[in-house]
Amino acid sequence: MSFRVLIVDDSSAMRAYVRAALEDDPDLQGEVEEAPSGFEALRILPRQTFDLVVLDINMPNINGLELISFMRGSDKHKDTPLLIISTESSAQDRKRALELGANTYLGKPFTAGQLVEAVRNIAPQSAS
Repeated sequence: MSFRVLIVDDSSAMRAYVRAALEDDPDLQGEVEEAPSGFEALRILPRQTFDLVVLDINMPNINGLELISFMRGSDKHKDTPLLIISTESSAQDRKRALELGANTYLGKPFTAGQLVEAVRNIAPQSAS
């Protein structure tokens, strides 16, 4: 599967973990870009397209829910698959993210295998 993915998380350790999980899987090949904040993601998104965005909910300034709303309101990104990764794993948090337009939601902590499986389940067929 070849794809372009944007990882949006204020934790450099989590961005590195997600990147490593995706890059280490032999079936997933592609470009991975990182944004350390929702604000930085908003700077990147208008200039590029991605096959998948992996994002955290809890970030300073522009949080993941606000970023989901922006993307779903944008003609360019309204159909981009969104994978939420968050320590906020209550049923209410999941419901809110999915109602806003996220495709799936992984509560932290998660394994590399769970992440890769979630990516495979929501990645566009053209990225395969």
